[in-house]
Amino acid sequence: MTREARDGREVTDREHYLAARVLNALLREDYAGITARITRDRDGVAIVLASGRRVGLAAGDPFQDFSTARHERLALAEVLETLEAVAHPADAEGVAAFERECQEALTALETHHRMRHEVAGRLRARRGLIRYESLAATVDHPLYPTARCRLGISPAGLAAHAPEFAAEFAMRWAAAPRERVTLSRTDLPGWWPAPGDVGLPSCLAGTHVLFPVHPLTEPLVTRLPGVVPGREPYLTVRPTLSTRTVEVADRVHLKVPLAASTLGLRNRRSIKPGTLRDGALAESLLRRILAREPRLRVSLADEQTYGHAGHEHLAWLVRGLPEGEIVPVAALLAPLAGRDGRLVLHEVAERHHGGDAEALLRDYLAVLLEWNVTLFVRYGVALEAHQQNLALLFRDGPVRLLVKDNDGLLASPRRLRAAGLDVPGFGDERMLTDDPYALADVFVTITLHLAAMAVAHGALPGPAATLVAQALAAALDAYGDDPAARLLRARTLDADRLTGKSMVVAGTLVAKDRTGARDVNKFYGTTGPNYLRGA
Repeated sequence: MTREARDGREVTDREHYLAARVLNALLREDYAGITARITRDRDGVAIVLASGRRVGLAAGDPFQDFSTARHERLALAEVLETLEAVAHPADAEGVAAFERECQEALTALETHHRMRHEVAGRLRARRGLIRYESLAATVDHPLYPTARCRLGISPAGLAAHAPEFAAEFAMRWAAAPRERVTLSRTDLPGWWPAPGDVGLPSCLAGTHVLFPVHPLTEPLVTRLPGVVPGREPYLTVRPTLSTRTVEVADRVHLKVPLAASTLGLRNRRSIKPGTLRDGALAESLLRRILAREPRLRVSLADEQTYGHAGHEHLAWLVRGLPEGEIVPVAALLAPLAGRDGRLVLHEVAERHHGGDAEALLRDYLAVLLEWNVTLFVRYGVALEAHQQNLALLFRDGPVRLLVKDNDGLLASPRRLRAAGLDVPGFGDERMLTDDPYALADVFVTITLHLAAMAVAHGALPGPAATLVAQALAAALDAYGDDPAARLLRARTLDADRLTGKSMVVAGTLVAKDRTGARDVNKFYGTTGPNYLRGA
């Protein structure tokens, strides 16, 4: 463990790690022109911090030209001081919020480090998908530096409810007046409680509907007019990687609103009622496409069962998962305790690919890119299915790709109609566009960067770019000179640089009226090196 005294305070390895990630994100997104502080001389490339300290930079990160050299040891305070020095005065509120994110992320990292032996004991008792969900939560987001922070949740709240702590807790419940409730299906799941199970009068069954409530959201729900909070908890659950989605049973997940923000201040984890219907419509569209493309090794989670009471804190989704062994893609890079650098990827490869991790990775990339290229070229669809929304599904036959959470999908009405498909009546008009470049931006930033390259580079840094380029080229070659295939090739394999998302800028640092972002999750404005060229 490296500890250095700085201003009378010890700087831990976790702080060095986080400070470098924060500086790298600011450089990658070039917030407020911070890259103007980069110098080049015979000693190499460096950035001059506000303190005057020169911090060495190095090439090699696939998503940006230069990132913090591995030998550098930064304190978080000196990075944030530099952020303040370059920030636009209009961003003062956003800068303060981001600094809070950084401090809370550091606290979360230190808390997890302190509890690591206890957490390891919990993980040893877990099997199957929920074990992998917890392991996946120990792998930081490839690009967003403060992903461990969930703004609005205390350190104690994280330890009791976050997946990286392998937590387990009991759900709370509240009864909403039946006339306010919208249900996608008339019958509730068999494991749903009756009013008496949560300490409420049985007579409420005729006038109210019970809603599951996350314990961290309960204080907000109990203040809603007309809502009757349950007196007793009911149903022990375990948080999955998304935190607000919990495991009820081996094949059943429950998604509920969470009074917190992740991946940026503006990424609230509540559930807008309209997104439930939009997600169900998106899933139905993808099922119609899969019916036409039987060669694709893709399965979809069932997300047709949901309910809401017209409020972002009173909503739920029950997700049904298919039979077979499920391994979240985000878990592949998780280290296995006491296994000398071995990852979940190696464990899974031992069971399904004769121990050949590269073969498993090649298979995954082939399935992933064939699916997403087909959606783009034939149907004008781009999925916001990053590594957290994808899983490997093993059952009889070769590995399949399991896809969930489709309410961020982007689709072209014109292209869908040309393919003979009805255009879904999404409530969120931002899910529809005939702009092929907008579709390509989603493909590059989500499918290529996060689902493909981040996973491949984290597992096998040397051959990663070659593996991704080969899989993408094969998927595109199947469509020859199709105009959509040519456009996607031009924006990927043949591009000088690749589009990137400005996640920190849009998510926290800069207000929407200054960025002009309609959707903070689809805000671009930065580019990075094309790691595919010459691969």
